[in-house]
Amino acid sequence: MWIEVFTGLRADRVARLLLAVRERGGEHPRMERPWRLPLAERVLLVAVYYRTNLTMQQPAVLFGVCPATVCRTIQQVGPPASLEPAPRPEGAVERLRIVDGTLIPVHDRTLAASSRNYRFSANVQVVIDADTRLVVATAPPAAGNIADAHAFRDTGPAQVCAGITVLADGAYAGTGLVIPHRRRGKRPLLPIQEADNAEHRKVRARVEHTFARMKDYKILRDCRQRGDGLHHAVQAVARMYDLALAT
Repeated sequence: MWIEVFTGLRADRVARLLLAVRERGGEHPRMERPWRLPLAERVLLVAVYYRTNLTMQQPAVLFGVCPATVCRTIQQVGPPASLEPAPRPEGAVERLRIVDGTLIPVHDRTLAASSRNYRFSANVQVVIDADTRLVVATAPPAAGNIADAHAFRDTGPAQVCAGITVLADGAYAGTGLVIPHRRRGKRPLLPIQEADNAEHRKVRARVEHTFARMKDYKILRDCRQRGDGLHHAVQAVARMYDLALAT
């Protein structure tokens, strides 16, 4: 019960996350001395940290280690827990995808910029499958004042979505994605265009629901990680979100 409360994942989902981390080299020993915690507890610590966004001192008390060990554990387990785009099999039929960007407040000023939410934030692009609502890929963070269309082209989702039908909002004009119809001057939209836009909004709302559930992991509400820490946090949260959503 407490595992699900602190991580948002059932015990069997945590076991699957542990297996993924182990397969990607998460068991690799430190050169200086053995790890204070076994791998299962290190994975649980990282999941708790991403879910609660506690300071380093608080998980240290929960797991009986020092804050430095917590920091090293997050840096070592975070990358193997990350979600990576799965390669497309040849001849596979691609389903509809949705892309959108979200602003994540971050303390690292080398990543962030003052943005429309009046905070120093990073713009992170996320691609989901429209049918399953699973996260397909996440992009490295861009500065928060960069437009979604530029972030989409420059941070990698454009390559992931190449040759696939992708829905997006009006901020992605000129990217080749499917965006809503726009009025030309004062001419109103045709009834069929209004109906298309209504259906487009209904389907595209799924990515907003995904953002809402991903931000249950409080690390995405105020990230104190530096360097690649935000990118690894977003990818790890995406993997945990997929695990929680998978049947």
